[in-house]
This record gives sequence, C-alpha cells and structure tokens, in this order.
Amino acid sequence: MIFKKGEFFNGPGGIALGAKMAKVTDKYGVEYRIEHEWANDIDEAASQTFIHNICPDRPESVIAQDVRELEISKKRLSEIDAFTFGFPCNDYSLVGEKKGLSGDYGPLYTYGVKVLKEFRPKWFIAENVSGLTSANEGQAFSLIMKDLIEAGYKITPHLYRFQEYGIPQTRHRIIIVGIRNDLNLEFKVPATTHGVGKLPYKTAEHALTIPPIDPNALNHELTKHTSKVIDFLNHIPPGQNAWYEGIPEELRLNVKGAKMSQIYRRLQADQPAYTVTGSGGGGTHIYHWEDPRALTNRERARLQTFPDDYVFFGGKEKVRQQIGMAVPPEGAKIIIEAVLKTFAGIEYDYVDSKWNAQQFLVDKEFELV
Repeated sequence: MIFKKGEFFNGPGGIALGAKMAKVTDKYGVEYRIEHEWANDIDEAASQTFIHNICPDRPESVIAQDVRELEISKKRLSEIDAFTFGFPCNDYSLVGEKKGLSGDYGPLYTYGVKVLKEFRPKWFIAENVSGLTSANEGQAFSLIMKDLIEAGYKITPHLYRFQEYGIPQTRHRIIIVGIRNDLNLEFKVPATTHGVGKLPYKTAEHALTIPPIDPNALNHELTKHTSKVIDFLNHIPPGQNAWYEGIPEELRLNVKGAKMSQIYRRLQADQPAYTVTGSGGGGTHIYHWEDPRALTNRERARLQTFPDDYVFFGGKEKVRQQIGMAVPPEGAKIIIEAVLKTFAGIEYDYVDSKWNAQQFLVDKEFELV
C-alpha cells in the first residue's frame, strides 16, 4: 500500500528522508510505504537540497514559493494520502521573543490546515519546537490543536525527546500525528528505546567517529578560528561553556545580563550532543570535546542522523540553517513507521501521550491577529 505524501515547509528533507526509509509489511505480505508527491518551501537553497536528495527525477514537484502565495487547491496540487508540515518555529522557540500567533511566522500553520480541509489526506504529521506549548500563555498550542481536530482528525500530540529514540542529540520536539476520523484508527506514541534500563544513549563521539568522516566529504569545511578563540576553547573542559570559572580573566567574555548555557559549550564525548540549532552568532556553533574548534556542517548533519552522502546546497551558514531546522531523519522514520504499523494492523510497544486531545475542544477566547 502506497501513501502519496505532500509536504509544506519541507526544509532540506529530514521528514521526507525518514518517510522514504520507512517501510512495514503486514501479516499478508503487503508492504506499506510512502512516495513523495509534492512539497513547498520558501527557501531556494533548501528546495535545491530537497530535490537533489529526495526527488531528483521530479524537480518540478518541489515549489519554491511563499506558502501564503501558493494556490492550495486540486487545480494546483495533485491528490495526496499523507501530509507533513514542520511549520516555522521562529515565533514559538524558547530562545527569542516568543511572539507565538501574533508573530510573522506563528499563523503559518493555518496553511497546513487548509491542505487538510482541501485534500483530506488519510493522515498527517505536524512538527514544532517544545516552546509551542508556552507561546501566548499556552493558548496558541490549544488553538492549533483545536483547528487540527476540527479539520476532521483524531490527533495524538506528544513531546518527543529524540535522545530516547537513539538519536545522538538531546532534541525535544512536539510532533502531532493525526488520522482522519472516518478511518477509525488510533495512533499510539512509539515506546522509547534508549535511556535508563534500556539501550544506552547514542553518544556524540559514536555519532562523529563511527565510521570516521571522510576528510573530503561534502559540507565538511572547518571554521577558521582566531588564535584567541582557540586559546579560549582550550581552557573549557568537555561539557562546560564560556562561563567556566577556570578560564583566565583576560580571556573571559565581557557579557552583561543573561548568559546562555550553549555559548562556546563543548560536547561531552560520552553523552548525546546538545541541540543542533540553525542560527546564532559567535559561540553557538557546537564545539568539539577534544579539538578546540566548532563542528563542521557535516558533523552537525551526523548529529541530526543525515547520511554522509546527503548533499546540502547553499553557503556555509545557509547549510547550517538547513541542518539545524530539520527533523532528524532517523527520528522521523521511527514515528512514520508507527503510523504505517497503525494502518497495517501491526502491534508495537507504545507509551501514552500526556495530552488528551479532547481537552483542546474546550472553547477558548483567543483571536488570531
């Protein structure tokens, strides 16, 4: 059984690669899998990356355009059975102003809702940062859930801690899985596999060294640090950051106010990496536990579980942005395989979500501005 998938805000293709890898076979020998149908993203470089790695034979199926200007209709877009959208997180991130629905990006989820109403896919997956639950004092999250339910779907939102699924990174994301009401199926959150009493977490050292990265790999350019930055990093032990007390006074940063913990923070070899981000100035590039340097984009891609032959297009910072904004493909694969198992009638270990979807149907006085 093949599900044809549409996607909005596709980025470099983290969810799409996970979907491409996901396959299950039921007891009758029927294979359940997903095929790319169409995708949309405003970013030209990300769209190039997506085309090259996901659908090189169908470049016309990726529309590089502002979703607000895209005609969401069956005249413009072909029929689909599945839909995914990692709607922009800028206004929901825990780092920043957290404008939520009142920001420029917050309302963009509504274009995904339009797809659900127009195309009625059998299932969807929506993704955003954990800060979504606190934006607009929690009202944004409730409104988004309510809109998805009222589009005709039984939803299962859950905060996934990806390190607990074998991803070598402490990345926490809200993933909402919805299955169309008339199908009478219920998605269950796949059980975690790594952590206390389970498989050991995958470490940063394991991710970056097994197997070693080819020095000539694409997107593997080293950052040129000044001698002062190198000296500064040499005084920071693994796991510590720019505020480590052992840094000599003459090298310390002169910063007033909030001191972000991830500034010049070095990885710990025996622990998962901290969250890979897509933007930020000096000191936010993730730093090696041993070598006094920032990680390369290829190393960041490893922490995000992209294979080494996955080519990213654009300049160095544009590639960094794509990698940091993506859903880890291996994490997406786990969730999507659980969706396929739900449709195939295959049982799997699961955990309960902390949210009861019915709680979002309570009328809330909140206006989208």
